[in-house]
Amino acid sequence: MTTQYWKTETDDGGVVWLCLDTLDAKANVLSSTVLSELNDILDPLTENPPAGLVLYSGKKRSFIMGADIKEFTAIDTPERAYELVRLGQQLMDKVEDLACPTIAVINGVCMGGGLELAMACDYRLVYPGDDKILGLPEVKLGLHPGFGGTVRAVRICGVRAGMQLMLTGNPIAAAKAKAIGLVDNITADDRWREDAGSMIRAAPAKHRAPLLDRLLNVAPARPLVRNMLLKQVQKKARREHYPAPYAMIDLWTADGASVDTGYEAEAKSFAKLMCTDTSRNLVRVFFLQSKLKGQGNKTETTIKHVHVVGAGVMGGDIAAWCALRGHTVTLQDREQKYIDPALARAAKLFAKRVRNEEKRAAATQRLRADVSGAGVADADLVIEAIYENLEAKQSLYESLQAKMKPGALLATNTSSIRLEELRTVLREPRRFIGLHFFNPVAMLPLVEVIRCEDTEQDALDIGFAFTKGIGKLPLECASSPGFVVNRILAPYMGEAMHLAREGVELASIDAAAVAFGMPMGPVELADSVGLDVALHVSKVLGAALNRPVSESLQKMVDEGLLGRKSGQGFYRWEDGKAIKPALQNTTLPDDLQDRLILSMVNEAVACLQEGVVDDADLLDAGVIFGTGFAPFLGGPLNYAKARGTTVAVMRLNELAKAHGDRFEPHSGWSRL
Repeated sequence: MTTQYWKTETDDGGVVWLCLDTLDAKANVLSSTVLSELNDILDPLTENPPAGLVLYSGKKRSFIMGADIKEFTAIDTPERAYELVRLGQQLMDKVEDLACPTIAVINGVCMGGGLELAMACDYRLVYPGDDKILGLPEVKLGLHPGFGGTVRAVRICGVRAGMQLMLTGNPIAAAKAKAIGLVDNITADDRWREDAGSMIRAAPAKHRAPLLDRLLNVAPARPLVRNMLLKQVQKKARREHYPAPYAMIDLWTADGASVDTGYEAEAKSFAKLMCTDTSRNLVRVFFLQSKLKGQGNKTETTIKHVHVVGAGVMGGDIAAWCALRGHTVTLQDREQKYIDPALARAAKLFAKRVRNEEKRAAATQRLRADVSGAGVADADLVIEAIYENLEAKQSLYESLQAKMKPGALLATNTSSIRLEELRTVLREPRRFIGLHFFNPVAMLPLVEVIRCEDTEQDALDIGFAFTKGIGKLPLECASSPGFVVNRILAPYMGEAMHLAREGVELASIDAAAVAFGMPMGPVELADSVGLDVALHVSKVLGAALNRPVSESLQKMVDEGLLGRKSGQGFYRWEDGKAIKPALQNTTLPDDLQDRLILSMVNEAVACLQEGVVDDADLLDAGVIFGTGFAPFLGGPLNYAKARGTTVAVMRLNELAKAHGDRFEPHSGWSRL
């Protein structure tokens, strides 16, 4: 039997082999049509059970990515959401209730609804590998599993492992999945059919949670575990911002993963969450991420060898990340002593990210010191990451272009200098781009891909492809002071200085920003990036946009108080953490939060109007992934629209009247 998405065949032993293969798509997703066809296939199998059922994928190294998230946007009421989720649950029940052994063969990425379908089977086989391919990431969309996952994950893996899988949303690799009981065995491409057939014939007992977890799941123990889970979640997210993890804990506390009441409760909770602003905006962020990845055209140029000049924190960490992601990398600086700290940091990164010793050794071998700069001649991409000085960079470019091979691309990691100024010494200025990474490189996903008006599209396409190839998100930006991220953060941090001069406690300023939804307050952020860096950016933006530079910031830098890197800035730092004094003054300005946030939003409007980024969605995406701007609000421009642009402009006018013309609404508000 063959349908649009499914293909079935029955072997001589009466086992049905059921393959999902979505045509003209790289991956399988559980759309409503896919699920409807599966239901039609299962009906006759329910009436006349086969000897067994093996579910597998026709996609190479990919099982099922999850539900079709595009369909989420069409669900406009909790009632409709509940109806659809219950249908999905009943389909999973139909798989689980088949009167024959069932097995899912997971040959690659298996997420969300795909994993829920696999958990509805009696057994699960998974291909080996270090890639983290199994997960329940719904929490990242402001949801929790809705096809029975909140019940089955706990019943199969136990409270501890099952709840962690759902609360973090982080995927796991095959070995860990086997260790927690999520999968029964590890198979391989050359024997999966044999292994699946053997398990069907043997029909061993289904895996269930360890005894300790079954004890933790009983009603008297659940309140204690609940408190532990709440403490874990509260460190990461506020209930009013991200209700989904709290809803998961509430579900488990009330129902204990009961098959009698858990599914119905899950459906009601899921339906309620799906129609919240948080979920709508996080789904929006999911699509914004895809839009970032969709920038650029296909290019035939392949980047194999990357040469980085400048082994400071940024250059060294860019080099390490590129090596981690598979590139051959040469790292150049004036002397070996400047490169050694970067290699030491790289070793820590590889040890943290790569568990396999052979792969870790391979990553280490891909990164090598190159004081003489011999690697320039072989490099496909040269990234300049030296200090922010126009003359020094131009002198370096003159040296580099004499050694670079034809077709190689030169890029700068400058955080503030316009490309038009930097490229005047280049023979091919139109092939010069910016690749602006953010610190820490291993943590922050965005890379600003900077262009001039006449930059060759091929050069940009290579930049896009390279950025995506190393697992980062590219944002195309026009060459302009501060580009996007630094420009938008500057008024945020600058307003914190205004508030501090007015006597507002630094920790209170940060607390107000975090309460809004920012990952870090502006004072701590300034300390984290380095007060010397913040001062330099403020000078560049001050000169370009006619803004004053903080005298107190200049004084702190002159005194060597640079923030986290020196151990003292606005805060004292120990073991990489800011030591904040206890709050003394509980009376805060009523407009504190608006002063911080609307200054950023107003700057985002300016960036859109001036064409620094000419697409509002991409600008929102860049600010979210570059600054951490409250993802549950969908970006600064989306936040402004939700608040009401007229209301926001009125508020800015009020702030301008009270505090100065730095709050004057930009003319670009009319564009929204």
